[in-house]
Amino acid sequence: MKTSTSERKHGIQWTAQNQLDDLDFADDLALLSHTREQMQIKTASVAAVSAPVGLSIHKRKIKVLKFKMENSNPITLDDETLEDVESLTYLGSIIDEQEGSDADVKARIGKARAAFLHLKNIWNSKQLSTNIKVRIFNTNVKAVSSTVWS
Repeated sequence: MKTSTSERKHGIQWTAQNQLDDLDFADDLALLSHTREQMQIKTASVAAVSAPVGLSIHKRKIKVLKFKMENSNPITLDDETLEDVESLTYLGSIIDEQEGSDADVKARIGKARAAFLHLKNIWNSKQLSTNIKVRIFNTNVKAVSSTVWS
């Protein structure tokens, strides 16, 4: 995928000195771009280099998240319109059009809370020491939403 996306630097400005081009993890790819035109070029480029090496793109799985984009024309692939969404989950993190992490933090806290409540019998147990309860908390509750706490 690096071949298809590195030719043209059309990522997003991450900090004053750094640009973030794309996010790749295993078979997941998040293409980043400031304009609809750049995104259309990136999408077509990835498709063009994927097919010859036997990789197939599942168009129904592709999600397009537009953030502060003036051109609202849809992104297409092989004359098929790709689905526009207001939020999506990428590698466990919620990304939305509102540019904040509130939804992601709330979701992770909710998961940790559910894990905590699921172990209610342990917390109320008189037979387990506080030390054991803390160890159970650290391994079963904190692990659920570890990025929130660190």
